[in-house]
Amino acid sequence: MAVPVAFFAVFFAWPVAAIVARGLKVDGAWRFGRIADVVSQPDIRHVLWFTVWQALASTVLTLLLALPAAYVFARLDFPGRQVLRAVVTVPFVLPTVVAGAAFLALVGHGGLLDDLWGVRLDTTVWAILLAHVFFNYAVVVRTVGGLWAQLDPRQEEAARMLGASPLRAWRKVTLPALGPAVAAAALMVFLFTFTSFGVVQILGGPAYSTVEVEIYRQTSEIFDLSTAAVLTLVQFVAVGAILAVHAWTVRRRETALRLVDASVTARRPRGVGQWALLAGVLATVALLLVLPLAVLVRRSLDAPGLGYYRALTDSDGGTFLVAPLNAVWTSLEYAAAATAIALAVGSLAAAALARRDAGRIVRGFDALLMLPLGVSAVTVGFGFLIALDRPPLDLRQSWILVPLAQALVGAPFVVRTMLPVLRAVDGRLREAAAVLGASPWRVWREVDLPMVRRALLIAAGFAFAVSLGEFGATVFIARPDNPTLPVAVARLLSRPGDLNYGQAIALSTILMLVCATALLVLERLRTDRTGEF
Repeated sequence: MAVPVAFFAVFFAWPVAAIVARGLKVDGAWRFGRIADVVSQPDIRHVLWFTVWQALASTVLTLLLALPAAYVFARLDFPGRQVLRAVVTVPFVLPTVVAGAAFLALVGHGGLLDDLWGVRLDTTVWAILLAHVFFNYAVVVRTVGGLWAQLDPRQEEAARMLGASPLRAWRKVTLPALGPAVAAAALMVFLFTFTSFGVVQILGGPAYSTVEVEIYRQTSEIFDLSTAAVLTLVQFVAVGAILAVHAWTVRRRETALRLVDASVTARRPRGVGQWALLAGVLATVALLLVLPLAVLVRRSLDAPGLGYYRALTDSDGGTFLVAPLNAVWTSLEYAAAATAIALAVGSLAAAALARRDAGRIVRGFDALLMLPLGVSAVTVGFGFLIALDRPPLDLRQSWILVPLAQALVGAPFVVRTMLPVLRAVDGRLREAAAVLGASPWRVWREVDLPMVRRALLIAAGFAFAVSLGEFGATVFIARPDNPTLPVAVARLLSRPGDLNYGQAIALSTILMLVCATALLVLERLRTDRTGEF
């Protein structure tokens, strides 16, 4: 636990504490009264209300649209099921700026809806809600569908034989069993939408602002660190409560059910109802998930002779000090370094948490590992500049600063992927190897590693994908001569002109293809045991 604790203490707790202290300390004295002053401001209350309201609305809409898909993937076997499963998951691993750019190409000025019917939805709440559903659809499908596929269907069949209608059998037998998974998925969707930044920044316009966007505006535009610190504390408390409830629902899910092999529960669709449901899910996936990405690709090809892509090779002193295409290689290098860091930290944490003799403090660290996913990435990035600005950790001019911030987001995915597999390894195998004279390192190499190798590869893929798309912290610390892909896309979208917009769409398409390729590799490695998140 020494390395994971030190890593999170230095590169997460310290930067967050530094920016909070900078905002709430005046002449060495704490000004906690500032919290009530900030929260009582009408514009801040509006931001807090909109943040909660849009997160609730996004969560409900995502559940309504994704739960039928969870059933289809869990219970129905049809041609192309695995390919469609990968397609559904692509939006989740995409950076939020790409999701924003895709919906901007669909519903924004000059978008598909504007060209066909003169309808624009950008800078409206509907664009934000639909983009959130697009981004979080896979969370519900994977979380609920993964459990649904392993529920024994004979329990519901027995209720049917005893006279229950199909609806009553599902409501009395299946729904209670799925309850913890539905609650866990809903809480994760609420968490991701509550802390939404890239989507709201691109699609919301000046009328809509979440807490995350407001923290960014207060720090980078208004330079009001006091207000930003208060909003960070409010978000931190809210995220802590969400994660506590999520941990409780996950424990219920793990201990209350007896599951069967998922490979034997899926059957070919039978009857008009199941075929209609399958058709409805396919139509939803096509319109909500595939269409925005297809429009993104089409818009990137609007310029004759791949003009937008060719323009990426030209240096533009107004936006970048280097050619925008250099952001591709920079992002790949940063993501590779972040993946290595996340694997080292996450693997050690998972190994410590998987021990059956782990104490309560060690088990409590499991929940703390999830905090970087919910705490303001903007706060972490700005905290890096404040906390890591003097020896012995003056890293402001170091390239490693960006991978460190990205690894904070990737490490929790490594832990969540590897922990179930490490817990499943029979401890007697390790004990037998130790009795036969194997050193601890050899026990790990000969016993644990062969069993967790596939989970390790999957964890590396997830860490690479999320590191590649990290935006909230990177936007503060990426150097002008080495922008990452998400930062380059956001900067181009913020500038007027068709060429800038076209370059942003082209870069978004490249980033989407890189993330999709990583996901397809993951899907090939996936097993029923290690593939769910």
